[in-house]
Amino acid sequence: MDSTVWVAILTGGTAILAGWVTSLGNARAARIQAEASAKAQHHAQIREARRTAYLEFLEQAHITGEFYYRLGDVYVQLTQPDEQLEKIDLLRTALRDAYDPLARCARVVLLEGPEAIAAKAEGVKMAVTDANGALWHIAQGTPRSHFDNAHQVFRDRLQSFLETARATISSP
Repeated sequence: MDSTVWVAILTGGTAILAGWVTSLGNARAARIQAEASAKAQHHAQIREARRTAYLEFLEQAHITGEFYYRLGDVYVQLTQPDEQLEKIDLLRTALRDAYDPLARCARVVLLEGPEAIAAKAEGVKMAVTDANGALWHIAQGTPRSHFDNAHQVFRDRLQSFLETARATISSP
């Protein structure tokens, strides 16, 4: 055979091999890019689900906190103990109604995680339970200071939840 034929065969073989290697490389690059895109989308969905859960929990905690602040209004606006007791009973009823949505949101936060934020949500829920119980004690004649302490614990735990939620949402 003539050397020109050998060169043609070698050139053709090299072209075929180069095309095959290039297509493998392109396929691998496309797969890696698709996997990276899917992973980024998955992380974005997780972040959004967590953000929504945290916001709903904070909304319910805010509603509960508003009821707690109304106790101060009861003492400022009403001077008669019977009137105060009647308003406190109304607050207790409203707080019982607000507790179920808060507890549901805490369970969603537990589901969405991570564990650190779930523990903070549980701490807020327990603080609400304690403050609500202290409000019951006020209705039974116990001094308000027990409730004030429980309310401060609620605010502190809610602030801690907020800080942990912010850190959790910011992390990858």
